[in-house]
Amino acid sequence: MPGEPAAMLITRAQLEGGEVGDVRITRGQVALIGALTPELGERVVDAAGGLLLPGLHDHHIHAAALAASLTSVRCGPPEVADAETFADALRAAPGDDWLRGTGYHESVAGMLDAPALDAIIADRPVRVQHRGGRMWFLNSRALDLLLADQAPPPGLQREDGRFTGRLFDEDAWMKRTLGGRPPGLAAVGAILARAGVTGLTDMSPANDAVMARHFAAQGADGSLPQRVLLAGRLDLAEADMTRLVTLGPAKLHLHEAELPDFDEAVAFMRDAHARGRGVAVHCATEVELVFTLAAFDAAGVQPGDRIEHASVAPDTAVAEIARLGLPVCSQPHFIAERGDIYRAEVEPELQPLLYRLGAFRDVGVTLAGGSDAPFGGPDPWAAMAAAVSRRTRDGALIGAAEALTPEEALDLHLRAPEALERRRRVEVGAPADLCLIDRPWARARQALEAVQVRAAWVDGRMIFDGVDQAPA
Repeated sequence: MPGEPAAMLITRAQLEGGEVGDVRITRGQVALIGALTPELGERVVDAAGGLLLPGLHDHHIHAAALAASLTSVRCGPPEVADAETFADALRAAPGDDWLRGTGYHESVAGMLDAPALDAIIADRPVRVQHRGGRMWFLNSRALDLLLADQAPPPGLQREDGRFTGRLFDEDAWMKRTLGGRPPGLAAVGAILARAGVTGLTDMSPANDAVMARHFAAQGADGSLPQRVLLAGRLDLAEADMTRLVTLGPAKLHLHEAELPDFDEAVAFMRDAHARGRGVAVHCATEVELVFTLAAFDAAGVQPGDRIEHASVAPDTAVAEIARLGLPVCSQPHFIAERGDIYRAEVEPELQPLLYRLGAFRDVGVTLAGGSDAPFGGPDPWAAMAAAVSRRTRDGALIGAAEALTPEEALDLHLRAPEALERRRRVEVGAPADLCLIDRPWARARQALEAVQVRAAWVDGRMIFDGVDQAPA
C-alpha cells in the first residue's frame, strides 16, 4: 500500500472486555490503550461507544472469481428460482460478446446443456457456472469459439460423439483459450472493507506465481487493501510473496467422483510439509472427508494443515478430526443461503450433519469462518447470524445443536490466518488491523446481521471511512 500510515487516535471505543477507552495507532501498530490526549496533528475518530475489534478475516474466499462475478449475470437462487426467470436474466444481459452467468443450480432448470442454452440465446457465446464452481455450461456458439483453435480438453463432456456443452474442472484451459487476464480486485476490496474485513485467505487451487504477482500489484496500488494469505499450487514459494501477500497452504481439491490415488495424495501432503507448508483439503462430501482424514493420518499433521468445508461430518469424522488436531474452516451461511434446497435434496438423516459447528466446538476442534465467495455471500456478519440461528431463508431449522453463541460466531473471523488456533485481539504491539462497528457488543450480539461497520484499518491505514455516519 502506498504511503506511510498517519498517526490516529480512536476515542471512546468499547474494547472486547467491555471497558471503554482510547486507542492510539502509530507506524501501523496499536501503540497505546487507555485514557489518552490527542497529539498535535493527530486525526481523532470518535467511536462513540462502538465496539473496536481486530479486523475480520475471511478464511476461505476466491477473490478473482468474486471480482468476475460482479460483472456477471446471477443465474441461481434466490434471485433466479425457475426456468422462466433464468431465461429472462440471460436475455436481459446487455452486449453481444461473451455472456457469463454464475451461481446456477439445477433446481432452476435442470442440468443445462448446449441445446438448452441455445434455445435461450444462440447468437452470442454463453457460459454459465454451476454454483459448486467446478462445472460450466456452454452454448453452441461458445463451444465453436473455444474449439476453433484448441483441442477439446478431457473435461469437456461428450455423449454419442457430440459435445454436450458441459465443461468440468477445466478453468485453466478455458482461461488460456480465452486469453483472459486476472480481473481487477478493487470492487472486491471495497466490498470487504465495508464489512470490516481486513484480511483474506484466497483458496483458489490454481493460484500460481502469476496470481501471486497479481495480488501483490493490486495491493501495491491500493486496489486490494486487505492482507492476503495465498493458498494454491504446490509450487508457490515465498519468493512469490510480498509483505502483505504471504504464502498459505497447498490446496488439494478433491472430487468424490474422481478421487486421486491415495498414495499420490499422501505424497502431495508430505511434499507440502517438506516445503514448510500446510495442506488445505476441500471436503464437500462424507467420502471426501473420510479420504482426507485417512491421508492425513498416513502423511502426518503439521501446523497449517486444515479441512475446508467439512460439509457433511458424521460423529466418527468429528472425533477423528479432533484426534488429528486439524482445524476446520466452515461456511455456516450456507445453511441460510442453501438450506431450503438442502432440505429438498439431502437425505433427512444427513441434514443434521451439514456444516456442523457445535459438534466441533464440543470436542475442541478449532473453527474458522470463510465465505467461499462468490459461491457464498461475502458478508461476514450475515454468516455470523447464520451460525447463531441455523435457519434457512424460509425459516426452517437445520441442526439446532450446531448453533453457536454470538461470541463464538464472531470468533470464527478473528482467528489468526496463518495459525488458526490463535485468536487475535486489540492489544499494544498488535498490527493496527482494526474494525469499528456502530454499536456496543451487548446490542450487536442481539442482531449480528444488522451491524454496520463505521471504519476499518489495515496496517494503520484507514481502508473504509464511514465515521461520519451516525452510530446506531
